[in-house]
Amino acid sequence: MTQTSQDEFTEVLRREGYQNVVVVEREPNAALDLHSHPFASRALILAGEIELIVGGRSNTYRPGEVFVLQNGEMHAERYGAAGVRYLVGRK
Repeated sequence: MTQTSQDEFTEVLRREGYQNVVVVEREPNAALDLHSHPFASRALILAGEIELIVGGRSNTYRPGEVFVLQNGEMHAERYGAAGVRYLVGRK
């Protein structure tokens, strides 16, 4: 993922009202059990991979792909063998 692409994604987040834009890194082969957040999230995968389980459905996201979670949406997370690093906006 090029820096320009990251900059463009950040600009899109800001235009869509996402305020808190940060880079998150998670450890290899780690997981978070079912939980939710008090904010909506939109994230661009920069490295590694993340599996999100929402409503019993599993989706895996890799570099260049985007995931969206709604405010309060219950989900579980699993991180790949290399962990995951993503740029995320929250609102």
